Amino acid sequence: MAVAVAAMLAGCGGKSSLQTLPPQESFTSAATFSRMFDARAEQTCEAARRALLSQGYIIDTSRKDLVEGNKNFQPEAERHLQMHIRVVCAAESADGKLSVGFVTALQDTYALRKASNSASVGVSALGSLSLPFSAGHDSMIKVGSETIQSERFYESFFELMRRYLLVDVADGTPSSVESASSKKP
Repeated sequence: MAVAVAAMLAGCGGKSSLQTLPPQESFTSAATFSRMFDARAEQTCEAARRALLSQGYIIDTSRKDLVEGNKNFQPEAERHLQMHIRVVCAAESADGKLSVGFVTALQDTYALRKASNSASVGVSALGSLSLPFSAGHDSMIKVGSETIQSERFYESFFELMRRYLLVDVADGTPSSVESASSKKP
């Protein structure tokens, strides 16, 4: 008996059952998640808010420097997706007339899980008896979450922001937003 326990413990002391995953991030100079705009940070965030509203997003937060919105999708009867987009706007020049918009989109995936209920009844002569019954319930369980990495996705969002960018000519902001908005920081 003691030999069996020692052999079992020796087997457990070897390789760990936890798998070490490599870092999932590599910081590069690619500007997938940001663009510069010839506009003040407030104007850039207002353009982002309008872009999200135009696509059916519900705005959760709207400030001068931050916009957050959510939208739900149901691609299949038993699957549900929720997209959460966060836009942070920051001044990029000393006079504040140039800004950068940082956008991150997070997609959460949910799946329908069916659960049936059962009841246990204690009978003194037989012990306990488990009886299934037809009552049950369905739940949406989160099965995945990922940050969208697609450059095409972000480029289409930035293009929509450019169209909604408010240009305040009276304030002296340039009437063309294309000069800096096409630059990637």
